[in-house]
Amino acid sequence: MLNFVHHSLIALAVHAALVLIVFGRILLRPNRDPASRIAWIVVVASLPFAGIVAYLLMGETNIGRGRVARLKAALARLPSTDSPCFQAPPSADDTVPERFRHAFRLGQSISGFEPVAGNDATLTADSNAAIDAMVADIDAATDHVHLLFYIWLPDTNGCKIVGALKRAAKRGVTCRAMADDLGSRTMIRSPHWPAMRAAGVRIAAGLPIGNPLLRPFVGRIDLRNHRKIVVIDNRITYCGSQNCADPEFLVKAKFAPWVDAVMRFEGPIARQNQYLFASDWMTYVPDDPIDCLGQPLQTPGAGNVIAPVIAQVVASGPTVRHSAMPEMFAALMFTARRELVISTPYFVPNEALLAALCTTAWRGVDTTIIFPARNDSWIVGAASRSYYADLLAAGVKIHEYEGGLLHTKSLTVDGELTFIGSANMDRRSFDLNYENNILFYHPALTAEVRRRQQDYLARSHRVTREMVDAWSTPRRLWNNSIAMIGPLL
Repeated sequence: MLNFVHHSLIALAVHAALVLIVFGRILLRPNRDPASRIAWIVVVASLPFAGIVAYLLMGETNIGRGRVARLKAALARLPSTDSPCFQAPPSADDTVPERFRHAFRLGQSISGFEPVAGNDATLTADSNAAIDAMVADIDAATDHVHLLFYIWLPDTNGCKIVGALKRAAKRGVTCRAMADDLGSRTMIRSPHWPAMRAAGVRIAAGLPIGNPLLRPFVGRIDLRNHRKIVVIDNRITYCGSQNCADPEFLVKAKFAPWVDAVMRFEGPIARQNQYLFASDWMTYVPDDPIDCLGQPLQTPGAGNVIAPVIAQVVASGPTVRHSAMPEMFAALMFTARRELVISTPYFVPNEALLAALCTTAWRGVDTTIIFPARNDSWIVGAASRSYYADLLAAGVKIHEYEGGLLHTKSLTVDGELTFIGSANMDRRSFDLNYENNILFYHPALTAEVRRRQQDYLARSHRVTREMVDAWSTPRRLWNNSIAMIGPLL
């Protein structure tokens, strides 16, 4: 009995010491908001040992010292983002209205890129049309094709890209293809992956997981590369929400179709996406440097697309300034004077972003946000709805899309400015994932995006205060309880 008491006291003392150490780590860890600190302290204090393990596995945005060192080495080999090879006269500041310039300055503070003029751009019709356009551009490539996807599936569209890459490599075009090791695991582990290598396509897995049991000791396993980047011949690039897959998205077919929006750009903006791809690629394939960034900038020839577009790449991730992406979203909300329209599948905002969205509506801006009616993540779906009452009280118009899973991440300001790309309005995109978006100023092209957003609204039902007030108490408890875990991310 005495031995049992003695051992119990030792265990309690060890646990108390560990709890105090972890408390110190939580309180001293930089870039963590107070709500997150409080949430983690409660978890660690209330769950003996399990809380400590949970914090060590999921409490810190740690990608691993080795990866950080390799990324820094890759960036050191690339031209500076303020070098002449990224500049495209005339200055974009000469044509961007004064009230929008601060948004581009904020974007530059995040990624280092100035807005560049002289771009052509089109909004592809749908997911299949986007893949077909990529295939056509790959088939016409003469020098190189670089692409990176978070999810790349071995389905019809995924295999179209595989085939196009193999054809391009066969005719001597340098092809580099990268995919996230978790999101694209079915493609990476399929026969198509080695077949591309055998055909001459250079391939790499981003953020490789390795041994899942050992991975947490060198960095969080759930930090992922969520970017979608295609760059062709240093002059064409694609940006949007779409992964390399069919809209039927067979891995989650019951939520299909996946509804996405993809922009095709031609011009100097491609160089900025090229830089992002190069930094990701050279982090994992350091012996295959990308040396085309120093080439002279190319501007597109005359065509039948909307031009010119002033654009800027804004990218974020766990090795970029903390809260960069929510800062960008909030700044764009505060920029709006007449209208703000947003579509996002995943909405778990921090307090500052929620306040910015509500404030935009409170000050009289016509504010609309579109969510999917059925979310593939029940956690995110419940958490999102916990914010409906506050948004509706502020005057935000909430719509839920009925035509599949609305996956488009878009934001338009006053019908003139657009922000589009891979970033969701949730804490995963804010703090954990590598993301890439493009901010562009062009009223006519933004009108195209607005028409797409209007199509989404036509297939949506509006959520009213009466509908939310009618929710049962158990439903409210569920939504609010799920929302509480947001700061733990």
